[in-house]
Amino acid sequence: MPRFKPYDYSQHSMVVINYQEQLQPGTFEYAVHYLIEHKLDLSVFHPRYRNEDTGRLAYDPAILLKIILFAYSKGITSSRQIQWCCETNILFKALSCDTVPHVTTLASFVSENAEAIEAVFEQVLLVCHQQGLLGNELFAIDGCKTSSNAAKEWSGTFKELKAKRDKLRKLIHHHLNEHRQHDVAETEAEMERAIRHGKMILSLDQAMEKVDRFLKTQSPRMGQGKRRKEVKSNITDNESAKMTTSKGTLQGYNGVVTVDRKHQVIIDAQAFGEGQEHHTLQPVLETVEARYKKLGIAESIYQQGTVVTADTGFANEANMQYLHDRKINGYIPDNRFRSRDPRFAEQKDKYGKLHQKPAGQTRKTTFPASAFEFDPIKMSCICPAGHQLSYRGVRANDNGIPVGYFEGRLLQCRNCPKREACMHNPQAAEHRRGAGRQVSFQLEAKRPPSYTDWMKHRVDSPEGKAIYSHRMSVVEPVFGNIGTNKRLNRFSLRGRRKVQGQWQLYCLVHNLEKLANYGQCG
Repeated sequence: MPRFKPYDYSQHSMVVINYQEQLQPGTFEYAVHYLIEHKLDLSVFHPRYRNEDTGRLAYDPAILLKIILFAYSKGITSSRQIQWCCETNILFKALSCDTVPHVTTLASFVSENAEAIEAVFEQVLLVCHQQGLLGNELFAIDGCKTSSNAAKEWSGTFKELKAKRDKLRKLIHHHLNEHRQHDVAETEAEMERAIRHGKMILSLDQAMEKVDRFLKTQSPRMGQGKRRKEVKSNITDNESAKMTTSKGTLQGYNGVVTVDRKHQVIIDAQAFGEGQEHHTLQPVLETVEARYKKLGIAESIYQQGTVVTADTGFANEANMQYLHDRKINGYIPDNRFRSRDPRFAEQKDKYGKLHQKPAGQTRKTTFPASAFEFDPIKMSCICPAGHQLSYRGVRANDNGIPVGYFEGRLLQCRNCPKREACMHNPQAAEHRRGAGRQVSFQLEAKRPPSYTDWMKHRVDSPEGKAIYSHRMSVVEPVFGNIGTNKRLNRFSLRGRRKVQGQWQLYCLVHNLEKLANYGQCG
C-alpha cells in the first residue's frame, strides 16, 4: 500500500512574506502601486484631516486609494467586503502593508472625497497623455444608465406623492379601527394578531411621515428643456431619476463618458440624474476643453481638428447650433438617419423580399449630393475638390418641397482633377458647352432650414458615415469592461456629487488598466 505525506488543514503556520514581491510588474495592482507612489500627488486629500496636533493617527490616503481601486477592479464595492479582503487576501495585504482600515473609514473615503477623486482622475489622464495613450483625433460620447442606492417605489410627482400619503393615512385609520375592535385579546392567537396589527400601523405611520416630511421640505423637481415639465421626484435620493432601459426601469444616474479613440482612454466622466441626454452634451464638451487647457494638453482642443461623435440621444436643435457656432467638428445623427441610409435598406431586404436590381443599362456613377458639404444655415455648398459652388436659389419641386440649387463654375470644373468622377458629361466642359456640376438639396417643407438639417447632411455624407462608424467601437467596449468585466454595475451612494465621485473611481479603474497594459509603469 502506498504511503503519502500527512497533511492537516486545521494546522496554523507563520509565513514570511515580502510585500514588494507580491506586486509583480505588468499586473494591475503593480500599476496602481507604482502610479500612486511615484506619479500622483495625493495632497488634495489632506485638507479634510484635522489631526496635526491632537487626535488619532489617520490612514494614509495612498493606502486607502490603492485598496479601493484594486477592490473595484475585482468588482468589490462593499466596504465590509473590502475590509475582510484586507484581513485575508495577500494582495490586499501587500497593497495596504498589512493594515486593515475599518469599514466606516473606507466608506467615508469614497463618499466624502469627490473633488479629490476628480483631481486624481485628471492626474492619471495627464500620465496617459505623457505616455502617448491619447490620440486626440476622435472623441466618442455616450451614457450608461446605472441604478443607485435609491428605491424607485418612492418616486413620483408631487401629485402622486400626495395621493400616496393620503392612501397611507387611510390604511392607518383602517388598521386602527380593526385594532380597536380586537383590543381585548382573549386567546393567544388574537394576541399575536393584535401585535402584528400594531407593528403594521407603526410601519405605515413611519412611511406616511416620511412622505409628508418630503412634501413639506422639498419643491417639485422640474426637468430640462423649453417646456420645463415636472419630473418624478424621489424621496430616498431626489437627485436620481427614474430611467427606462432595455432591461427595464431603474432608479439611478446616467454615467456619461467621453472616450479617446486611440486606446479607449476615458477623458471625462460625469453622472447626471436625468434619463434624457440632450442637455448633457454642452457641459461635457466644455469640461473636456477646460480640462485639456488646465492640464496643458491643448489650448483649444476642438480647434485642432478633433472629431466629436455621439449617438442620437444627444441630438436636438440647440446642440446642433452649439456645434455649428463653436465650429466643433461633430457628428451626431438624428433618430432617422438609418432609414435614409441605403445600406440598411439592402440589409433589410435580405430578411424580406429579394432585392431586385432595375433592368436596363446602368447609369454612370458620379459623386452623390451627399459628398458635397452643404450648409443650410449659410446656404453654401463646397464640392469634393474644395471649390465653392454658386447658389442658384430655392424652388419647389413637383411635391411642393423646397429644394436648394447650386452650380459649379465651368472654369473650375474643366480643370478639376475629379472631373471624370463628378460630371456626367465631362467632355461638354472641355468644349465650353453647358455648365459645371449642378447639385441640389431638399429642404424641410413649411419651415426655414435648421441646424438639424446641417447635421443631417454631415452625417449622411460618405465622410460622415465613415467617421460615425467608429463611435460604437470606441465607447461601447468601455461600458462592457466597466459593467461586465469589472462588474461595476451599480452605485452604492446617494446624491449626484457622491455618485459622480464613485463613477470617476470606476473610470479610473479602466484608465489604470490601460496604463498597465499599454503604458510604462516602473
